[in-house]
Amino acid sequence: MQSTETLLLEAFLKTLHHLSVHTCNAYQRDLSYLQDYCDKNEIERWSDLNGRLLRGFVAARHRQGIGGRSLQRNLSAIRAFFRYLLDQGKVKNNPAEGITAPKTSRKLPKVLDVDQTTQLVEIEGNNNLAVRDKAMLELIYSSGLRLSELVSLDINDIDFNDRILTVTGKGKKTRSIPVGQHAIEAIKNWLKNRRSIAAGEEQALFVSNRGKRISPRSVQQRLKQWAVKQGLPTHVHPHMLRHSFASHMLESSGDLRAVQELLGHTDISTTQVYTHLDFQHLAQVYDKAHPRAHRKKSD
Repeated sequence: MQSTETLLLEAFLKTLHHLSVHTCNAYQRDLSYLQDYCDKNEIERWSDLNGRLLRGFVAARHRQGIGGRSLQRNLSAIRAFFRYLLDQGKVKNNPAEGITAPKTSRKLPKVLDVDQTTQLVEIEGNNNLAVRDKAMLELIYSSGLRLSELVSLDINDIDFNDRILTVTGKGKKTRSIPVGQHAIEAIKNWLKNRRSIAAGEEQALFVSNRGKRISPRSVQQRLKQWAVKQGLPTHVHPHMLRHSFASHMLESSGDLRAVQELLGHTDISTTQVYTHLDFQHLAQVYDKAHPRAHRKKSD
């Protein structure tokens, strides 16, 4: 592809500075796949890319084993890029409009049951890291936080009087969510220990043993270690606690809209996956309990 076309791509990526680093990296990665495809197929200009060629790109990625959700994200990045090119007068149409990715079956998220979750968060020990980790796990499960939301929390984001947490989620959107009593008590205990660890001006609610804001990777590693120590039979990651929160809330309340608000989902269809989990649980209870549900044993 010509160098001028590469410069157009770089110029577009610079317009994304208002988005998160994660989102910018995803756009750059998705568009680099398209650029590689163009190079291999001797497509020299973005204006040469039409609907037929773009469908070929999607088909080629699909043959490589790329799932429908990833392909949808690829197409979303391409649409945004070509909207930019249209505004700049570099192309006459957007070839990605009207092209859809092949659908793939949606995998249900893995969750812990209530007993397993209780077993995980009931961490004993008075050392700094144990007290901190208990507070983090209690808070993730109490409020359904994403990992990125947890590590970005500052001390002033929590109102202990009203037991409300102000969270900055995807797209830098803020939401206020309640915090359970167990999590409040665990955080208060942690704050007593935090004073002896945190660097002087550090505002992060959760810090590492070096006194700085804890990293997402550290949280993942600590949770993995605690799952083993607490005797859980499965690998546990932070998002599994968020899934468990959503599943347990929906199972108890049946209020899909409320769970959507608590999770910070823009589209309720994202939240609806937990209704499938809820039904799956009910189906398992039915199969075990109903006298007419059991299949006859084969002779």
